[in-house]
Amino acid sequence: MALWNRGKNGSGAAPVSQAPPAAASAVVRPAGAGGVVRAVASRGAALPDPVAGANNYIIVILDSCRFDSMMAAQPKNIARLGEIQRAWSYASWTAPSHYNLLMGLVPHTSPRHVYASDYYKKDFLKYRERLGVERVEFKSLVPQLFLPTFLRGQLGYRTHATVSMPVLNPSTILNHDFDSFTLMDRHNDMSGMIERMKFDPDRPSFHLLNVGETHYPYALPSEKENDWPKIHGVHGVFKHLDDLVVGGKLEEAAEDEEADFFDDARMEQLRQRQIETIRYVDGLFERLYDLVPPNTFITVTADHGELFGEEGYFGHGPIAHEKVYEVPFVEGKIR
Repeated sequence: MALWNRGKNGSGAAPVSQAPPAAASAVVRPAGAGGVVRAVASRGAALPDPVAGANNYIIVILDSCRFDSMMAAQPKNIARLGEIQRAWSYASWTAPSHYNLLMGLVPHTSPRHVYASDYYKKDFLKYRERLGVERVEFKSLVPQLFLPTFLRGQLGYRTHATVSMPVLNPSTILNHDFDSFTLMDRHNDMSGMIERMKFDPDRPSFHLLNVGETHYPYALPSEKENDWPKIHGVHGVFKHLDDLVVGGKLEEAAEDEEADFFDDARMEQLRQRQIETIRYVDGLFERLYDLVPPNTFITVTADHGELFGEEGYFGHGPIAHEKVYEVPFVEGKIR
């Protein structure tokens, strides 16, 4: 597909940006008998007046970033938001994790002796602080259960997404009730994401940034593609997905290839590369803080973690291991 044709070295094409098509506003009845019918502005519909005092809200998702990698990097700028906590993702790979995040479900604390419904209710009330709006609770998202729809249709936000991973491209279902949705032409260009950010002076803005530097191959923008590590079967989920299928059957990797894949020294090299990319993006947060207007709340987390050879695992996705769910979480205001 043309959407994923980024050209040589992951560049050479303009970022793919797509605004959602126009559609009529939806009529929504709140849960509970006798609820008042309210109209929720949807795609292309006129926005309601913004809620007075609402914060701008930014959620930065460092793709594949492990909690312990974050702590090893000792980020100074990210830590200005608050104490970096250990949290747990709802999913082990990018697409479902982002769907949960856009339902308003940020990584959780895995509490014991509580009902899930009680946890969701309590955790969602934190959006009152994030958004600076008191009238926020989980049922506010009913029936769409989608944060951009709520922010845009009920609170009058401008909504924007800028992503690095093709599985989140603008043609996916995630592009709903966003004023803009952009797939960057390179997977490791947080700097370019920051340059693209705009804030409406007359209403609050929501920005979702899916940052790819921390994703395999953990490459800095200054690094040439020929210098990236190459591990069979994981470089390009769409481009090479069918390479090992011959005559309808899956060809097994050679034994020496498997042995090389799980070499301990190589796994450690990859872990160190992720730590170095965290240090790099931490430097970019200073630019982000300089850009954002006053009353901007920022959440920094990851969509999932990563495995670097533990118990024979590498990467993320079809893996059931705590390190693929364990992620960093920090949030707060700079000013």
